Amino acid sequence: MPDSSDRATYLGLLASAPAGRLADLLPDLPPHDLLRPPEIGTVMVRGRSGGTGAPFNLGEMTVTRASVRLPGGMVGHGYVQGRSRDHALRAAVVDALMQTDAADRIRTGVLTPLAAERQARNTTRAARAAATRVEFFTLVRGEDT
Repeated sequence: MPDSSDRATYLGLLASAPAGRLADLLPDLPPHDLLRPPEIGTVMVRGRSGGTGAPFNLGEMTVTRASVRLPGGMVGHGYVQGRSRDHALRAAVVDALMQTDAADRIRTGVLTPLAAERQARNTTRAARAAATRVEFFTLVRGEDT
């Protein structure tokens, strides 16, 4: 697993985690104030032809965002794809907790299992894709020599 203390890494992990699984790993939220209650909106997704061409607008995607403040003053933000207010709120709380003394407990109890599950999903998907791979080969014919 990449270093889960890197904020961009764990925010990406939280955003891609299944909402129900995050709720299972963090069932009880600590006391917090809502700076930005979970709200649903859209963002423009941009793409590039071939990954390097000129950028173009691919389309819009629904996202939910939330911001919280813990009693100690730590602020956390959560952005997730889709319309799950609970998922965005939990992601924001985890982000705030990762800035406190509870970071090690959150890392081992929430982030490490999520990273392992994501790795397992990626491995399974890669194995399914590899099973459909076709290898082409050419036989040497007599007139080619």
